[in-house]
Amino acid sequence: MHEALGYLGKSLVALAMAMLFAGAALAAAVVQSMKGDVRAGPIGKPVAIVAVDQRLASGTTVVTGPDAQVILRFDDGQQVVLDHSTHFRIADFRYLEGDPRMDRSVFALLKGALRIISGAIAARNRAAVALRTPQSTIGVRGTDFMVALVNPAYVSVLQGTVTSTNAAGTVAFGAGAIGSIATSATLAAEIPASALPEAAAAAFSNLSAAAGKLSFERVELLARVLSVENAKISM
Repeated sequence: MHEALGYLGKSLVALAMAMLFAGAALAAAVVQSMKGDVRAGPIGKPVAIVAVDQRLASGTTVVTGPDAQVILRFDDGQQVVLDHSTHFRIADFRYLEGDPRMDRSVFALLKGALRIISGAIAARNRAAVALRTPQSTIGVRGTDFMVALVNPAYVSVLQGTVTSTNAAGTVAFGAGAIGSIATSATLAAEIPASALPEAAAAAFSNLSAAAGKLSFERVELLARVLSVENAKISM
């Protein structure tokens, strides 16, 4: 009887540890830095205050308060900066360094503004990357860009290229371009910076100041991924 109970106890401990490590493995991002009221929780469930270095899983909603801002660093090296008063979802994120077939980086911006500096998934499998907004789905081709939902949606491309796709079609925006997407049935159009409304311009200014330059860690990761992919092509 003693042996049976001992075995059961060890089994329960092993199961608990396995569940703990499984949860860690499923995590998608870490809270790199933050200020103000930042909360997160499973999609459709109440959100709770988060802390720096906290891990966030795929299927998480992140909400920032009126004077808040947060930088999330994902496992593939990409960074997402959320401005104040933003509702963001990690809809589907999967990354295994050795298996590009599993790549998924699908986010949703429901309210507010963000900046995305793409990572390894966009570098090796851009079809797996998407940002959904009420007006369109933003596709990424290895880039650094910002989106502000100010009704309509505005996109500012700092590096690389993004596409905006909705019922009206697909439009590509290159580095330095600013785009406007009025509705989900209206084709995106490039506009001059002078046409940006004050709220969108302020959001882009905040996000530019927060993200700063790409980290050495991210550059190193992308270089490693591209090196592996180039080696596969040459074989």
